[in-house]
Amino acid sequence: MSFFKRIFSSEKKETLDKGLEQTKTSFFSKLTKAVAGKSKVDDEVLDNLEEVLVSSDVGVNTTLKIIERIEERVSRDKYLGTDELNSILREEIAALLSETQSGEETEFTVPSTKKPYVIMVVGVNGVGKTTTIGKLANQFKKAGYSVVLGAADTFRAAAIDQLQIWADRVGVPIVKQQMGSDPASVAFDTLQSAVTQNADVVIIDTAGRLHNKVNLMNELTKVKRVMQKVVDDAPHDVLLVLDGSTGQNAFEQAKQFTAATEVSCLAVTKLDGTAKGGVVIGISDQFQIPVKYIGVGEGINDLQVFNKYEFVDSFFK
Repeated sequence: MSFFKRIFSSEKKETLDKGLEQTKTSFFSKLTKAVAGKSKVDDEVLDNLEEVLVSSDVGVNTTLKIIERIEERVSRDKYLGTDELNSILREEIAALLSETQSGEETEFTVPSTKKPYVIMVVGVNGVGKTTTIGKLANQFKKAGYSVVLGAADTFRAAAIDQLQIWADRVGVPIVKQQMGSDPASVAFDTLQSAVTQNADVVIIDTAGRLHNKVNLMNELTKVKRVMQKVVDDAPHDVLLVLDGSTGQNAFEQAKQFTAATEVSCLAVTKLDGTAKGGVVIGISDQFQIPVKYIGVGEGINDLQVFNKYEFVDSFFK
């Protein structure tokens, strides 16, 4: 791993705490009601806890895993007080996240052996895809890397315009064509430009439409195939951006995109201002794809590297 250069450091913990405030308040309000009048973790408490987790957008399958883990501890320890439930939940959720978020995989790294390093970004319109690309470009640039953006979401004029605004704001070049152009052609031109400029990183935006899986798959496959004519192993990462505030809809989007292309990492945005932060736990567990970034604010520096320990700490603080 020595050829990897780390480029992100964790943002201030206070930003994460503040971003998860609504999720935490909602969750613990429900949890307090679930254990009211109970001193021992029994079947009724577990049933209530199951309802709390599902209603907090953790997802049914992940909730059942967490409940099973707690049932095992109840069986093993014979007596667990409800006053211990908070710390037990914290431990089991951290353990669950560790199964997906293992080792160094949450750190975004640029291998010195890949130049340009190509990231293809996918996701439906409105999830914060363009904003995420802009914030990523800013962090790469701050770390000393040269970045080129590719506006391959050619089905909306607004998508091209928005990416141009971010390119101007961050101060990085952008490759674009007219609305309605072939997305693969834009991706091809972007990579050729990046190679000519000897750029370090390329970030390609793609169409944010959830049309049927076959069309989506064909489109993304074509973009990848054409990019490989310039950089033979591109893209090196496929980042799926999901809107955390949509809760279970984010699960459905993840299903669609993971069926259509090989998603290697996730970004979950808009976690500030929502009580649905539990969706990060469920998505990480169910899709076994690392969550690399979380969006906890509007500022250009409010895209954080996802750290499972800090996330759980903020969730249960």
